[in-house]
Amino acid sequence: GSSLQCYSCKTQLSNSNCQMTVTCNEKEICKTEVIRIGGVFKIISKGCDSSCKPGYDNFSVGHRNTSCCSSNLCNVNAAGSVRYSYGMAAGIAASVLWPFLNNR
Repeated sequence: GSSLQCYSCKTQLSNSNCQMTVTCNEKEICKTEVIRIGGVFKIISKGCDSSCKPGYDNFSVGHRNTSCCSSNLCNVNAAGSVRYSYGMAAGIAASVLWPFLNNR
């Protein structure tokens, strides 16, 4: 079969520095890891991974979000699916609660 292509970079602060593409080995998929520190810094790493496990880890100064995908150049964005759903939930909660909060 044809090999998967992924974007690759190590510890970049901007997604625009993650435009290099690499061809993965067989059984590897694309991985994106975003470490957010204090809501200020975002450190992005991307590449091929044979044992990619999506996940969300909190630690004292921030959090790490790991996402995996398996189509060509699918890791183009720095936003993992997990973090997207968190933001989505917060947005929905805010729009539902806003009339109540605003009514006092």
